[in-house]
Amino acid sequence: MNRTLTALAALSLVTVTTAAAGETPALEAQASAALDGDPHAWDFVAGITTEVGPRQAGTEAEARGRAWAMQWLKAKGFANIADEPFMMDTWIPGDIARARVTAPFAQDLVVLPLGNSGATPAGGIEAEAVFFRTVDELRAAPAGSLAGKIAYISHQMRPAQDGSHYGFAGPARWVGPGIAASKGAIGAVIKSVGTDHHRNPHTGGTSFPEGIAAIPAGALSLPDAENLERMFARADRRSVTLRLEMNPRQIGQTQSGNVVGEIVGRNPLLPPVLLACHIDSWWNAPGAFDDGAGCAIISAAALHVRQSGQPLRTIRVLLAGAEETGLWGSKAYSEAHIDEPIAVGIESDFGADRIWRFESNFRQSNPALHKRIAAAVARFGVSNGSDVATGGADLNIVRDQQGALVDLQQDGLRYFDLHHTPDDTLDKIDKAQLRQNVAVWTMVVGILANESNSILTGGPIPAAPAIMQE
Repeated sequence: MNRTLTALAALSLVTVTTAAAGETPALEAQASAALDGDPHAWDFVAGITTEVGPRQAGTEAEARGRAWAMQWLKAKGFANIADEPFMMDTWIPGDIARARVTAPFAQDLVVLPLGNSGATPAGGIEAEAVFFRTVDELRAAPAGSLAGKIAYISHQMRPAQDGSHYGFAGPARWVGPGIAASKGAIGAVIKSVGTDHHRNPHTGGTSFPEGIAAIPAGALSLPDAENLERMFARADRRSVTLRLEMNPRQIGQTQSGNVVGEIVGRNPLLPPVLLACHIDSWWNAPGAFDDGAGCAIISAAALHVRQSGQPLRTIRVLLAGAEETGLWGSKAYSEAHIDEPIAVGIESDFGADRIWRFESNFRQSNPALHKRIAAAVARFGVSNGSDVATGGADLNIVRDQQGALVDLQQDGLRYFDLHHTPDDTLDKIDKAQLRQNVAVWTMVVGILANESNSILTGGPIPAAPAIMQE
């Protein structure tokens, strides 16, 4: 009998405590304590950024990050701590990244390679650059029209509280270089997908269609990209020529891993509450916002819930590996644990600024629980959202199980000033806003971890059929 059937069969024989209609004074007190002076989250994010630093997926640095996190969890009293390994295709950025306009207005530009970018030959490539205002303009370019040329791809991203412009501008990075390569380009540069105006390019992953070889692809800082666009406007029918040199490479399969730990519940046979983040970062910053803060928030919340009393359900933290380069950890965790039901999944992966909206995917199927959570977090300035929660990147297992999801939406107005840049450092975290995150998470996780019924539907958790109860 598999673990799922065993657990469900056992549930038919176990009596569990029904969650109280209101929240316990102890949980309320712990949420207030987190808001006033949580000691855990800052300790985590300051520690991992200082003692480990950047944690590129699949590298020795990421492995050090996992070891550090396991030691931290152990010191805080988490149980069942493990590093669950998986293999992944690993890309590293190299140590050369140069871009220069050679005509008609010769000057250097600040560039970083994009994840999965190809390399230039030693000494670089030099070619005419072709300006595309949008990815759609690039898609409309005739087949073969970029042969021997370098594509430059722009966009018009703007700050938004919900980060929605990332979906609007992101294709410039996600698919732009691959489309350019399919039309014959020998290189591609994009306007960084970000909202700041520092000379800090925003890196991030790109992809190439099957059968299309990776070409050199880089992101220009926003000031440099805007300067390049002015050059195109002033060139007066002269070609803008660009030289690009970078030496990233694929190094084959290496090992990464997912770090897990638990606050064990009173009834460990009930499906657990899964709290997710990702422990890797890009190589160019210590990843304080993305996503050291997320791992700090979820771990601190789990500790505050434990301090309010042993929860009914187990709370499991998942510090996923290799998210940035392709959700490797999220996929591996789902594959390894797909037959182990998860009660509900929540992720923190949008920085450390205040939570302003709560969403779930059970607003209709379990309205009483949705309303209860919304009421509990209103005192922290969190609104009751009407959108359906879709879960963070590292919650593949919950989506694969078609389970319950909660989104705690953080204020994203400055997130894309820092995202994937060298500026993603500890000093950017506002301690008061970090504590508000922990307080909200404490309240939400405490409610969910003490819910005896199905979180998705509100009904009793079904027992296994009698024929399977052996």
